[in-house]
Amino acid sequence: MPVRAVVFDVGNVLYDWHPRFLFERMTPDVALVDRLVDEAVTFDWHFQHDAGRDFADTSAELVTSFPKFEPYIRAFGPRFNETNRAPIPGSLEIVRDLDARGIPLFAITNFSHEFFPPFREKHAEIFDRFRDVVVSGVEKLMKPDPAIYALALRRFALAPGDALFIDDRQENVEASEANGFVGHWFKDAASLRSELIRLALL
Repeated sequence: MPVRAVVFDVGNVLYDWHPRFLFERMTPDVALVDRLVDEAVTFDWHFQHDAGRDFADTSAELVTSFPKFEPYIRAFGPRFNETNRAPIPGSLEIVRDLDARGIPLFAITNFSHEFFPPFREKHAEIFDRFRDVVVSGVEKLMKPDPAIYALALRRFALAPGDALFIDDRQENVEASEANGFVGHWFKDAASLRSELIRLALL
């Protein structure tokens, strides 16, 4: 059966994301920004939010370990939208083009249950085009756990093979392919558009 729906990741597929983008707004000291993201506000620390932990708890723990970075750590939650710098070139145009053709759009994102609602509100013009979004922090399931793909198929009312799943992380794509999706490892919008044309979705 042909692919009939498209499921997007969000960070680094639709929007450019990195914790350092916020800290670069807060200080011109590049060495300080490097220390912040290498030692304290690391990906591993942030991924706790994607897994469902509350920022109040994770930030309190981190401040205890890194008191000299407290203002930056405390700012991370309230100013999370500033860690998303800009849309990935060409990606939002693809979303709009798919929506214009009536292709069902969904997303599976590793994202905090606290940070996603204000992010979605900021980008409502795009997310209003999506029929549903599975958020890891809400479900307490993270890609590449097979359970999050099974949940998405149920929630989106999709059968195995119905949807193309797009992600910038190879392990997430491979897990999607093992759990009912056609996968596309995202490198840039141009190659994604070519794949969507090949699949007769654009």
